Amino acid sequence: MTELSPTLLDPPASDPDEGRYHYHVMRRAIEAVDATPQASLDELSAAIGLSPAHFQRIFSAWAGISPKRLGQYLALGHAKALLSDRFTTLETAHSVGLSGSSRLHDLFLRWEAMSPGDYARGGEGLVIREGWFQTPFGEGLALATDRGLCGLAFSEETGREAAIADMRARWPKARFVPDRDAVAPFIDGLFDGGEARLHLIGAPFQIKVWEALMRIPSGHVTTYSEVARAIGHPKAVRAVGTAVGRNPVSYLIPCHRALRKSGGLGGYHWGLPVKRAILAWEAARLERA
Repeated sequence: MTELSPTLLDPPASDPDEGRYHYHVMRRAIEAVDATPQASLDELSAAIGLSPAHFQRIFSAWAGISPKRLGQYLALGHAKALLSDRFTTLETAHSVGLSGSSRLHDLFLRWEAMSPGDYARGGEGLVIREGWFQTPFGEGLALATDRGLCGLAFSEETGREAAIADMRARWPKARFVPDRDAVAPFIDGLFDGGEARLHLIGAPFQIKVWEALMRIPSGHVTTYSEVARAIGHPKAVRAVGTAVGRNPVSYLIPCHRALRKSGGLGGYHWGLPVKRAILAWEAARLERA
């Protein structure tokens, strides 16, 4: 596998607009809400070390709803509420793409998959470019081939080096080139409802699972067992869970929308705090629609 490049580990070229990205504060807010679910704005802001006005401004920039309302979305019981109120049967979900009000905040996705033979060769002969970008959920590592985005990892819980090693290990024979400028066109606008072009690199079973995940509308959820049934393998729930966890393109292939049948969050490859933040962020966007 290619050695880690010092260039790739350098800080991003520039900081994004201050009003858009406040995941570090939101992560601390999640911890504060967990500790004191009924905390007031003053109590939450004090726990985080910000003035109430500044904390309110950051909340509004990130979520667009009140801290109290977002706290309800961040609560651990929110997963069960989602399964009750916004459960999606994949057979009746909209096809992939921007097609109806329930997918108002989804991306328009165009995707193609690597052939099984190419996948089996571990990405041999493939050039994958990499770059670090700021996202609403902290710093993200984006990877792209000439045909589209093939990887998106969040590093807030794992750290940069672990995220790089994780993504590169998926295609051990590919050539990795740090090139933020080349990746930027595939990332621009993704979190504002822009168009996404994906190049999915995975085994055939994984591709089926990822395609099913892309049918789940933003702000809604489904279960691992529902995904298994939708792809024609109702008894393969464990295998589906493994494929969900191997999703290389976080957020865009919405593995965060798959929950346990019991209402538990299940796992998330990039850390449960990130999964909870994404679900809360999407719920808030749907509420504002």
